[in-house]
Amino acid sequence: MMSSENRSDFSASCSSISEEARAKINLALHVTGQRPDGYHLLDMLVTFADHGDRLDFMPSPTDEFTLSGRFGETLAGDGGTNLVLKARDLLREAIGPLAFPVRIQLEKNLPVASGIGGGSADAAATLRGLMRLWGTSLPEEALAALALKLGADVPMCLASRPLIARGIGEKIEPVPELPVLAMVLANPLKGVSTPEVFRRLATKNNPTLRLAPSLRGTADWLAAIGAARNDLEPPAGEMVPEIAVISAMLQAHGALLTRMSGSGATCFGIFATMAAAEDAAAALHDERSDWYFQATETVSGGA
Repeated sequence: MMSSENRSDFSASCSSISEEARAKINLALHVTGQRPDGYHLLDMLVTFADHGDRLDFMPSPTDEFTLSGRFGETLAGDGGTNLVLKARDLLREAIGPLAFPVRIQLEKNLPVASGIGGGSADAAATLRGLMRLWGTSLPEEALAALALKLGADVPMCLASRPLIARGIGEKIEPVPELPVLAMVLANPLKGVSTPEVFRRLATKNNPTLRLAPSLRGTADWLAAIGAARNDLEPPAGEMVPEIAVISAMLQAHGALLTRMSGSGATCFGIFATMAAAEDAAAALHDERSDWYFQATETVSGGA
């Protein structure tokens, strides 16, 4: 018979664990070359928003996976390619017998195929959450290799802190001095095919991302971000004209800087204050209630 002490230990170990899967924002994305295997070489300045998906994990008699949230139904029609399940299975393979069955609940708040790393953030949150639930961890190099196997964006989403990523996304350096930014994420709810965007890219060997070594304060950073680029924005804009429309709408509502994130179609507008971002998001939603607008704040580089 289980003692009361053991029983309480058992129930504590069975409690639910939650992880936030923060939206990944490409403040800059320079395509600097292409490897012989077809992968594009990128220089990216990346930050993460407070807003994102949410995952809950708990022990279960058998593996289960459930979806909720505004974009849950969209993902359900994804044909079973969900990165959450791939992350669970790869991690279980690496960990072995400790990896008991789990129930995973994904609250899908981010648009699907939208250039803000939703699937990659979900996969990274799954790795973090299941290591906590299973009471284990992997050596840093093994975890990084497993994350990269899930996708080029997953290693940076594991960190979920401001960073510069180079190569295909695997060479990561933190940027602790990047300040918190108030922004509005905006998407016309049209998916964009990343391979097609790269296929339409006119020039593959563009100048690298160079940041001044002594950027101080938000004004300096805004100037540096403004001087950078997203090389995927022109080809994505050819495919989805609404990208230019939504960028102009953000500017009209007071954004200090607008740009597309990743391969689109999500654009972001950086605002002077969180109150200004919230006001803009509300006004934009009134104009186009069928599109996606979300005021959010990015995480601090020093946090």
